[in-house]
Amino acid sequence: MPDFLKQFLQYSRHREVLRICLPLVISLSATTVMEFTDRVFLANYSIDAISAALPAGITSYLFLAFFGGVGSYAGVFIAQYTGRGNPQKIGTVLWQGIYFTIVAGCILWLLAVFATKPIFLLAGHPESVRQLEEIYFSILCKGSVLHLAMATLSTFFTGRGLTRPVMVITFLGVFINIPLDYALIFGHWGLPQLGIEGAAYATVTAWGVNVLFLAAMIFSPKNNLRFGVFASYRFNRDIFVRLMRFGIPGSLQFTMDILAFTLFILLVGRIGKAELAATNIVLSINALAFMPSMGVSQGMSVLVGQALGRKKPALAAYYVWSGCQLLITYILAIDLLFLFAPDVVLAPFMASEQGAASQTLVLSYGRTLLKIVSAYLFFDALYMVFSGALRGAGDTRFMMLAVGIAAPLCLVLPVYIGIEYCHISVTTAWIWVLVFVTVLFLLASLRYRQGTWKKMLVIEDGPQG
Repeated sequence: MPDFLKQFLQYSRHREVLRICLPLVISLSATTVMEFTDRVFLANYSIDAISAALPAGITSYLFLAFFGGVGSYAGVFIAQYTGRGNPQKIGTVLWQGIYFTIVAGCILWLLAVFATKPIFLLAGHPESVRQLEEIYFSILCKGSVLHLAMATLSTFFTGRGLTRPVMVITFLGVFINIPLDYALIFGHWGLPQLGIEGAAYATVTAWGVNVLFLAAMIFSPKNNLRFGVFASYRFNRDIFVRLMRFGIPGSLQFTMDILAFTLFILLVGRIGKAELAATNIVLSINALAFMPSMGVSQGMSVLVGQALGRKKPALAAYYVWSGCQLLITYILAIDLLFLFAPDVVLAPFMASEQGAASQTLVLSYGRTLLKIVSAYLFFDALYMVFSGALRGAGDTRFMMLAVGIAAPLCLVLPVYIGIEYCHISVTTAWIWVLVFVTVLFLLASLRYRQGTWKKMLVIEDGPQG
């Protein structure tokens, strides 16, 4: 057997990576299908609705991502305690995440009440679009505690490497959301025609269904006996502080990434309505294509966390190697579709009742932007693998700082200056997205290669159980 093949087989952990990551990929993809369906329905409802949906959705997600990211970082603690063989700590970790979720939900409700109008006045979008943005944003934020609870409760399973239950529950939410979405947007089956408002209500309802099923599966006498899901309800200052210490930087990394894209979308809206619609459509397509990268990133956090809990950093490195191989194969297939069949990808968003000239212009922009996205996805996939591994170790501060520096210097400021003073096209604006993601990939890969993460833990150091 050739040496390179021996090395490949020695380092490969494809089966274990797929076992953990594939249900997460499917789960996240199902959630994105739900959002994708929202936008397809809204694109066929009105151009103002689709123009408002992504700016408002991604702005709300900016806040949901931060608070949900902190709560879901409990999964890294659970992964390391699982690797260490200390299951009784899992209930304690879960409850600290629940306490944080309740407080965060109250904060987001207040945000919806007092900050909705100021946020979208700053965007400077047309009045007809701005009013719809405010409606969508407000409803999602007021129902956000359900989204945050879903993220926190899911860690009980994902942190232990049991990702299939989360996948099944997510699909239940999707099966409820899609028909409800259709009925509430267009006014079918005796329900009122609510447009973008109906899309928001359908999404919040799906979140609620997911929370009910997760809670029913977690809080049982059997799980209380093994993991202390009832007995460990008391506030634990030490674990809560650790969750904040590692979870906030880890969540800020992702939140600042989302913030950069939020500002990008708001800035593109100043170029023109067709450019904004094309950007919203392409980002919706990108979100669907991107979900496997996100799922593998989350899976990497679990696998690396468990391996480090067992004090086996070499095993963690094998997982990362295998994750990169699997994702690159997937991205190559997606890129071929984007490059050689862009009209097929864009077709669901092209409503026949919209003006022919407007539709042709949006389609033209969309074809060009998909070419940029095909390069962007490659670097973003590798960035997600490496950053997921660092997150699973607790090495969260470096990437927080990296995104905090790269986002303004490589994306927000160049696009702002370009649009306001140089009148750049939407294509040039998207080139800066590619630059930004490439820089993040380089920084994450260099940090990973340094190997500092191999000696890190988020839980207290001690012998294995």
